[in-house]
Amino acid sequence: MKGTGDKIDLNFDLSIVTEGEEKEVNFADLVDKPTIVSVYMRNNTGGCDRQTLALAEESEWFSNKGYNIVAISKDSCGSHKNYAKKQGINYVLASDPEYKFSKATDSIVEKKMYGKTYEGPSRSAFVLDTDGTILGVIEKINTKDHAGELKELVESLN
Repeated sequence: MKGTGDKIDLNFDLSIVTEGEEKEVNFADLVDKPTIVSVYMRNNTGGCDRQTLALAEESEWFSNKGYNIVAISKDSCGSHKNYAKKQGINYVLASDPEYKFSKATDSIVEKKMYGKTYEGPSRSAFVLDTDGTILGVIEKINTKDHAGELKELVESLN
């Protein structure tokens, strides 16, 4: 996994949902100021709901500090639209079924579920500068206090 000080390539396309609208964007265009990228597994699951809702509840705090928030999962934009409305999410939700962001950050990990082993994105968060430099990383998210741990990280960067 890439860490603090490493630089990632931001030049890849994703579908996103923002303000209830779906669009295709180059990821670099989302990082027009320092940006928090929170990777979660899927919409409408317990831990992921806690993770994304914590960010929604504190999104104004992050915005006031000058940060964008982007949450990424493999869910479709159709799912993201419904999820954002249901959860009151007012930040960008990105659909990344090909794990482009996780590949860029070298954060694909081995996982096990129901006795099967597979590879997928780690549940992690990255704070990125506009040039793709990683300012900070949370390698294993605490879903119950995701916003709190990110606030602490952001405060340590200022």
